[in-house]
Amino acid sequence: MTSLTNPCNAFKGFYSMCLLIFSIVIIMGLIATSQTNLSSEVHPAAAYILIWVAILWLTMVEGGQASIVGLAPVNPELYRDSHPIAYKCTAITNKGDNLDRYLLGRQFMVVIVVFCVNMSGGPLGDAQLWGFPTWLSNIFLQTGLAMILFTCNVGQLNTQVNASLCMLDYINNYFALFTLWVAMAIEFSGLLHASYLVQMLVAFLAGKKIESKEDPRTFGQNIFFYGRCIMSLALLVGCFAVTLEALFAGKTTMWDGVPSWAAVIVFFFLMSVVGMLEGMQIAFFAVAKLPPSERGSSVFALKTCELLFRGEGNNLPGFMIGRQLCVVSCMFFVARVTSVSISEGETNIFNVPNGLQELFNTGLLGALITTICGSISWQLVASAFPIAFLSNPLTYILLRLCLLLESTGLCGAAWLIAAVHKKFSGFQRDEVYIGTAEERAKGNMGDNTSHVPVGPGHIAKLPGFADNAPKSLQKLLKKDPSVGQYISSLYDQMETGKSTDNNEASDNF
Repeated sequence: MTSLTNPCNAFKGFYSMCLLIFSIVIIMGLIATSQTNLSSEVHPAAAYILIWVAILWLTMVEGGQASIVGLAPVNPELYRDSHPIAYKCTAITNKGDNLDRYLLGRQFMVVIVVFCVNMSGGPLGDAQLWGFPTWLSNIFLQTGLAMILFTCNVGQLNTQVNASLCMLDYINNYFALFTLWVAMAIEFSGLLHASYLVQMLVAFLAGKKIESKEDPRTFGQNIFFYGRCIMSLALLVGCFAVTLEALFAGKTTMWDGVPSWAAVIVFFFLMSVVGMLEGMQIAFFAVAKLPPSERGSSVFALKTCELLFRGEGNNLPGFMIGRQLCVVSCMFFVARVTSVSISEGETNIFNVPNGLQELFNTGLLGALITTICGSISWQLVASAFPIAFLSNPLTYILLRLCLLLESTGLCGAAWLIAAVHKKFSGFQRDEVYIGTAEERAKGNMGDNTSHVPVGPGHIAKLPGFADNAPKSLQKLLKKDPSVGQYISSLYDQMETGKSTDNNEASDNF
């Protein structure tokens, strides 16, 4: 975690907080003056309610993932009495393939929440506020910087900081349990089942079997499963048809003056960037355990790995922060490009009834496309072909961009918010309740990595704010190669679904 006692980090936190407060003020001002989509079409009160509900829910969507994935290897009996609701959450996700299902549904929740924030607080094309000079309006309003800072600092990064270190306290509430059930319900609905078809294709191309912790599906279960896959695929095709028709017809909230063909190119380019950023963290997770000699011979794969793992490993968490800024920025632009908008007197898309057109106008279609084609599919590809993924020159360029964004300190306010939230909520580190991994192992309650889905066809991600390895361990790794082999063996056991022995438990946080 970033230390705010460092003068440089403290300064970044201060100026980031100033920018954040200014951003929130102007977003609220835009809503009050009906210069956002929802406030102009419905009422400012509706926009105020939706944007704050969406941001607060995003905190749990992001933080819940960090906690649930982080707690997966921990024996739940250790916190069954002290944190009963957290126990209920992990009892659900540790059963069968439910963790994969949760991560799939949660991904759609992130996208849809960002789209809701954009609908509520995103400025209209000609928005002007309080006589701001043009250059200031362009920076904070037209580029979406205010929305990006608001979403990243308040809705995402600060909650990930606390949730990755205080996992038990963070999800020991019914808000977390409700959010988990919503994610599971989204997956069960079949909206995203086209992703499973991509999963099967990727595993086939990789020549590897998708590991499952459940018995093979029965005939009836197969009918239900593949029926939802076909439905999801049909919905996805329909979403593409409507979105492309709207783009070519100039019936989206895209900026005025942008040609239709350019809007289509921007749409696919931004989705590709989001996909690359989503897949990069999966690929980085896969190669983190590999020695340099096994990280491929491609120039860009080697350059990417050298930059990522340089020095004491600070570039890895730095990438995660910069990546968050990039992903949210692209999602806001995608939301603007894909949100359908029919002016008065214009015909509906494909001449559909007004009720169906209102559904198109919500942005749900763009959210579904972005989730499946701009996020999950890329993560699945990266899980199966991590080295090939890193060999792409764009991966190296995006890594550089993410590190540059992180170095600006634009997200420094997240640590200040996290510190206040932790103090106010009384969060304590998990070691206070369940001890360290070494202590748990000595008490015959060692961690079991079989609940963590990794390898081809799985989208478990890097923890965003895991502590760096101690310098003494880094020196030992260099001095004794067998230590590195031992650590690699732990990851191998995770991939094969085998639990670690009590003497082999490790602490991820």
